[in-house]
Amino acid sequence: MKKFKFTIRGQEYDVEIKDFEGSNAKIEVNGTSYDVDVHVEEKATKTPTLVRKPVINKPGEGKIQKGGAGATAVKAPLPGSIIKINVAVGDTINPGDTLLVMEAMKMENNVMAEKGGTVKAVKVAVGESVLQDDVLVEIA
Repeated sequence: MKKFKFTIRGQEYDVEIKDFEGSNAKIEVNGTSYDVDVHVEEKATKTPTLVRKPVINKPGEGKIQKGGAGATAVKAPLPGSIIKINVAVGDTINPGDTLLVMEAMKMENNVMAEKGGTVKAVKVAVGESVLQDDVLVEIA
């Protein structure tokens, strides 16, 4: 099976492991066969713990931002990049109008208005990456 050379107190030994089952091994040392018990020291394995610094929020961070009275927020349906904006602040839009085009998952997706009104704010720019549920346009 495997051959080893051991030197003990200056004496050299040729050791060959013939068979190994459980904790018993059959070995040959300098041509003489031996049956030996192998004692393996089992070490207790400890699951590592993840240590992180506590999260410290800045004042106002993590709070939900409310739009103006009666404002409707058009949110990103999925993560992607803005490739075209079809509206500007002050434009009047109708339900179903295409507000902007975004690329997501290698496809162009039209983001349409669900309600009509006047564009109050455009929160993104062409080339900007957005995450799902990011506010893209506010309609009053």
